[in-house]
Amino acid sequence: MLCLVGCQATQPMAGIGSPKTPPVVVSSSPKTPPVRAVTVRNPQEAAKYRLLGLEYQKENRLREALEAMEKSVELDPLNAIGKINLGWALHLAERDQEAKKVLEQVTQEHPDNVSGFNALGIVYLVMGDLTKAVATHTRAVQLGDENEIAHYNLSLAYHLLGKYETAIREGKKAAQLEPSNPHPKIALALIFWTKGEKEQSLQYYNQAMYLDGRYRYSDYLDKLKKAGFSPTQIQTLKKILKSLRMGVRVSFF
Repeated sequence: MLCLVGCQATQPMAGIGSPKTPPVVVSSSPKTPPVRAVTVRNPQEAAKYRLLGLEYQKENRLREALEAMEKSVELDPLNAIGKINLGWALHLAERDQEAKKVLEQVTQEHPDNVSGFNALGIVYLVMGDLTKAVATHTRAVQLGDENEIAHYNLSLAYHLLGKYETAIREGKKAAQLEPSNPHPKIALALIFWTKGEKEQSLQYYNQAMYLDGRYRYSDYLDKLKKAGFSPTQIQTLKKILKSLRMGVRVSFF
């Protein structure tokens, strides 16, 4: 769950994945030469830069990734994939206002592109614009209900809005769609804890630790910022972990 802040199990977090980054489609073209000046539209060359940008992201070379994504859009400005990748690269670089502008343009130009709505929804969530985050992810679900990213991020947004039953429903849907991903279970632990159902909360947290042992460590929880969790939500998760360390024993299932 993102993370797209959503979220993939045991993989580096990124947003929606990162946990979980939004799914993107790239051409299987060979590696591109170094970035150079662009004068004409060239979709094939743009695909090479998209691939290079994703490789840089995997290596956490965010500046180079952003430069490659910008070049891909310059080469092929009509390509939705290129703009989504650029928006996500801006988000990873913590330039969310710029990311929002790019991704809003994508969703206006391509109103049926699920990946565009997933990415924009995560940016809204991280920026704290919960109304737009809910509306955007709801649209993503309408485009395709089997969308773990959208359901997961809706669970986080509804938790922040105090709509716990709806948050639980969305979290359970995300967990059902991707049972090997610990993020929806961490989200459910958070929601049930805030709702006052601590035994249920601890059960879900234990399940998340079973999937990924790194959740046994308080410092690791800080990385959940990249999966769409707010600082307040992360602090609550640290309280849940502290309760487990104090000797609470709950079965995994």
